[in-house]
Amino acid sequence: MKNPLGIHALVWTGSWQGKDIDFAIGNSSKLGFDIIEIPLLNPYNFDADYTKKVLGINRIQAVTSLGLSDETDISSNDPEVRKNGARLLSKALEMTHKIGAKYMGGVLYSALKKYNAPPFQNALINSVEIIRDLSLQAKKMGITIGLEPVNRYESNLINTASKALEFIELTGCDNICVHLDSYHMNIEESNYRESILQCGRKLGYFHVGENHRGYLGKGHINFVEIFSAMKDIGYQGPITFESFSSSVVEPQLSNTLGVWRNLWDDSNDLAKKAKSYLESLI
Repeated sequence: MKNPLGIHALVWTGSWQGKDIDFAIGNSSKLGFDIIEIPLLNPYNFDADYTKKVLGINRIQAVTSLGLSDETDISSNDPEVRKNGARLLSKALEMTHKIGAKYMGGVLYSALKKYNAPPFQNALINSVEIIRDLSLQAKKMGITIGLEPVNRYESNLINTASKALEFIELTGCDNICVHLDSYHMNIEESNYRESILQCGRKLGYFHVGENHRGYLGKGHINFVEIFSAMKDIGYQGPITFESFSSSVVEPQLSNTLGVWRNLWDDSNDLAKKAKSYLESLI
């Protein structure tokens, strides 16, 4: 496997302004990562020009990711909420294009939050229609859209690889891929290997995170099995390290993700050891 290795920007900083941009991109590049994943927490207030400049100086590629809120949930039965969501996703896509990124993924299909009920009857088709339109916009820009299945505590629409594949099939689009995450797979999938094999060529992006979202190799996720399965399908896409600590993550996102503990303080040590661990598996 010769996969590009990435790191999530939230390993470095909880915001994306000036010195934070320099710090996150610069340190990712210094450690030899090929990609930095930039969360578009607010696409309407995102300095794309400066981000692109710093990416160029540090010779590192970027991808983007985001999740939706109750106010922008495209699976909602409220047409105004869906319109807000479609507008937000289009703006995020515009920012992705402006910085020269070729991938935008995450929880693009529903609100990222804690649910207490299953999806509304029309939730799936509501979401599919807007993601289909988004993917058509993205195709003109040469951008791939990734749908990340997340655990039942963060979405009620797509929790597994199989549900992501069903969703993609309904769109009829060929520039949408499955974005798997070992942390979420640990909660929702019956078998890491079978889920990866099921995705096959539709697997386009992979998040590596421990069951506790801290240091890699210090939890119980079977990464040997995961990487073996990716080798078997010939996966050559990005593998991105994702970890959250209450000392870094933006407070609102921290609450959404349930990041209550300070799992680490030293971003550089965490990132350096993660890269070494990933290289030992590839």
